[in-house]
Amino acid sequence: MQPKTNKIRLIMKKKCFFILLLLIATTTVQAQIQYFEWQGVQRQYLLKTPLQANETMPIVYFLHGLGDNITRLDNEFHFQQIADEFGWMMVVPQALTQSGYTMWNAALTNSNIDDSGFLMALLDSLAAHHPVNLDSVFFTGFSMGGFMTHRMAIEHGDRITACAPVSGLITHTMATYEAVAPVRMLHIHGTSDPVVGYNGNSQYFGNLGLSVEAILNYWKNANHCTDEPTIDTFPDLKNDGLLFVRYTYEGDAELQHIKVIGGDHTWYLNENQTDISYFNVIHDFFTKGNGGNVGIAEPKSSGLCIWPNPTDGQCTIEMETDTNIEVFNLKGQIVATYPLKKGINQIDVSEFPKGMYFFKTSEGAVGKLMVRK
Repeated sequence: MQPKTNKIRLIMKKKCFFILLLLIATTTVQAQIQYFEWQGVQRQYLLKTPLQANETMPIVYFLHGLGDNITRLDNEFHFQQIADEFGWMMVVPQALTQSGYTMWNAALTNSNIDDSGFLMALLDSLAAHHPVNLDSVFFTGFSMGGFMTHRMAIEHGDRITACAPVSGLITHTMATYEAVAPVRMLHIHGTSDPVVGYNGNSQYFGNLGLSVEAILNYWKNANHCTDEPTIDTFPDLKNDGLLFVRYTYEGDAELQHIKVIGGDHTWYLNENQTDISYFNVIHDFFTKGNGGNVGIAEPKSSGLCIWPNPTDGQCTIEMETDTNIEVFNLKGQIVATYPLKKGINQIDVSEFPKGMYFFKTSEGAVGKLMVRK
């Protein structure tokens, strides 16, 4: 049996070693935070560069939501892994605290903090010290970070290659500004978002800005886009209660909208749980414009063939097995359900109002049908 004093020494050594590990971990986290002085204030940011960088790197800003902080966000999203996977220089800046919350000045409240100037000054500083590809400058952000991403696109679209705001709106103040230049835009938003509503309203904060429909009209005008989009759906293979529908408008700069039917105030991250990962679809959109590194093939609608399309009343669906089908309108509401048999099925949609509808089988196959009258 060990003497009692030896046991005490062993316990103390273990405790000291554990404390040392905590100190090292804390030091490592703190070392990741970098500082940039702007208008007399030390601003914080994280910088993640790919381990195997090319001669020049695309630079991607990620702007956090209201009340969030960059250390917590990094622990959740693992920005170093994203930088390594996509070959991006990831910049994750910290907003200043206003009224008790970290908050970007997206012109939602009266504030004299020049976040817009700070983010562009930081870009100039990083480009002066790192091999940044200034033809591949991208912004994305969630919630309040999405609001700020819209502001950056409006004020600095002449220097920004593409933007992808998620669950963020254009404020009424920013809507009075004319965009400085067309900029490629991908807006992602859930139809059931209670915090930043699809219609511009919040269950908690009242009206926050333009509806998604008005936002699309703003960018269609700014980018000189066609009125009618090309519409496709992502394969609906997960039992997640969501349907991801993409609208693409062609113009001087492409405009895309991913409507997440049934989606709430969430950044969908894990493709094992939902049909898409926002980082992957944003990467695809950014690289589609020849920015960044090689993109991933775009998802296509899973094969449910409906004809004639468009139709004035009758449509035909051929199935390989018996199944059930649900029909959704563009608001994500189920408007009809049908049992389908193996073989040819005739469906009467003559009572449907004019518009686009999405058909989803029990197995997750998705198709779309335009009803015209």
